[in-house]
Amino acid sequence: MKKILIAGEAGKTVNYERAMKGLGFFPETNLHVPDISSYEGLILPGGGDIDPKLFGQLPEGTRSFDPALDRLQLAILKAFVMSRKPVLGICKGMQLINIYFGGDMVQHLKTSRSHEYSEKDQIHMSTAKKGSFLGRLYGECFAVNSAHHQGVDCPGKGVEYVQFTEDGVVEGLKHRFLPVFGVQWHPERLCFDFRREDAVDGAGVLAFCFGG
Repeated sequence: MKKILIAGEAGKTVNYERAMKGLGFFPETNLHVPDISSYEGLILPGGGDIDPKLFGQLPEGTRSFDPALDRLQLAILKAFVMSRKPVLGICKGMQLINIYFGGDMVQHLKTSRSHEYSEKDQIHMSTAKKGSFLGRLYGECFAVNSAHHQGVDCPGKGVEYVQFTEDGVVEGLKHRFLPVFGVQWHPERLCFDFRREDAVDGAGVLAFCFGG
């Protein structure tokens, strides 16, 4: 059974753990990992906003953020990248991947009302690049959930954007040379007990990234 690290805070990653267990993985939530050798892959989960200092900006639209948490997650990401182990960033996690490789952020989307969590996840259509991992999994056009007000802007070195909404917001990325993937949406809330008829099955991307 593959052991997958979820780089998040204990008690806040229950949905991720449930989804990974449903796929036959062994997930472990931890932020203090001196040795990654026992893990087969990494999930960078969703969460709050990101410290603007990490992408060279002053706060302008950013809400609550935890600088210490951001830096812990980036340090863990670095260890997995250096070991060339699979990584999946989800929502904030996708944004951290872009920042790690030198990209930056939009601190508050102009079309945030179409993307923010409002009592429940919003659902919207998206388009994937032909031939991309998301295109192969779900086709060219498909619906996903949405619960964010920030987004990635300029891509980091080696980062390719592969999924977009109608208003141009990036919903998916991959690294050109490394097994590093990211989605702005929440696949852990679109599978098993949370499966919805109006959106894709999130189990597909979770399994793909870790070879399940």
